[in-house]
Amino acid sequence: MSTMNQPETLLALTAAAVVEVKKFMAAENVGPETGGLRVSVQPGGCSGFKYSLLIEDKPAEDDSIVEQDGFNVFVDPFSMQYIGGVTVDYVTSMQGSGFTFKNPNATGGCGCGSSFSA
Repeated sequence: MSTMNQPETLLALTAAAVVEVKKFMAAENVGPETGGLRVSVQPGGCSGFKYSLLIEDKPAEDDSIVEQDGFNVFVDPFSMQYIGGVTVDYVTSMQGSGFTFKNPNATGGCGCGSSFSA
């Protein structure tokens, strides 16, 4: 396992997102000592790339690990180039609730709020 790499530009999670991540980790019996939230960018979506969030037991060998309010955030090298400065939020509205992404580096996006172009 690699040492903890702290990326230059951090990913931010709002207080609401942190609360929800901790709920999901507890529901999946994933301890904050080794487990955490994987934030990744994958090809696809209506604008070229889409975000993915997963609760994982441990990081992969080449992950960057960001400490975040009592748990770890894992980011693979491919995704790291796209998520610098991204803010992850958790929003509840009449349309439903879920995680949203604010990416200052995105050159385009779409109505779904989970895909972007860069």
